[in-house]
Amino acid sequence: MVISRKSVFDAKLVSPVRLADGVSDAIAAALFDGRIPPGEPLPPEGEIAKEFGVSKPIAREALRQLTAAGLIFTQQGKVARAKAMSGETMDKIYGYAVRSSLKRLQEANEMRRVIETGIARLAAERRDPEGLEMMEQALKDMNAGVHDPASFTAADILFHLGLATATGNAMIRVQMEGMRTVQREVSELFSRRANRSEADWHETIARHAAICEAIRLGDADRAEQRIRAHFDAADIASLEVADKLEGAEG
Repeated sequence: MVISRKSVFDAKLVSPVRLADGVSDAIAAALFDGRIPPGEPLPPEGEIAKEFGVSKPIAREALRQLTAAGLIFTQQGKVARAKAMSGETMDKIYGYAVRSSLKRLQEANEMRRVIETGIARLAAERRDPEGLEMMEQALKDMNAGVHDPASFTAADILFHLGLATATGNAMIRVQMEGMRTVQREVSELFSRRANRSEADWHETIARHAAICEAIRLGDADRAEQRIRAHFDAADIASLEVADKLEGAEG
């Protein structure tokens, strides 16, 4: 007896795009709206081809596109499985960029400033409990990680991920995950500055605490002001970092 499998795709390819693009778009839609949860297998390649009325090579190309985008993972001889939505692919691209030159690193930090200002406002308006909890934990980790650049950097990354999570917007959280390498590169450079004093470590923590407080109180204007002040301080510190790096390159 043949058991038919209920379709999870909208298999009507109505737009005049390449067939593989249409198949990958339909599968991606099923992944994003939860019809195929993370870890669940996709239908076999042949079944996908039959459902969409395309050849196996077309179905294979669609799965290759989704794998490259980080939406599914495949193993030789096994069916593809859904991955949780994350900024992994974006993070790799930004990582290559910021390690390529000082200019790209400075541009990436400028990008963060523009993006996170808006994130802070929305976080204050929404105050998702999970994000607030992550920021509070990050502040505790920062205090425990003073003088330890690796631990402090990990706490810094957690804080900003919590900031994004506090918006309650999954796409914003993915964007922040995609900037982890940028945050890591900048935070580690600042934490390893030769003249970083005890007061400097605690001033950094205080700026993060001020952002968290504004968000907890639901004050969007203050949250924006405080994250701008945080990036202003980081810009001042970056001048020393830039001089150091340019001196090393020279």
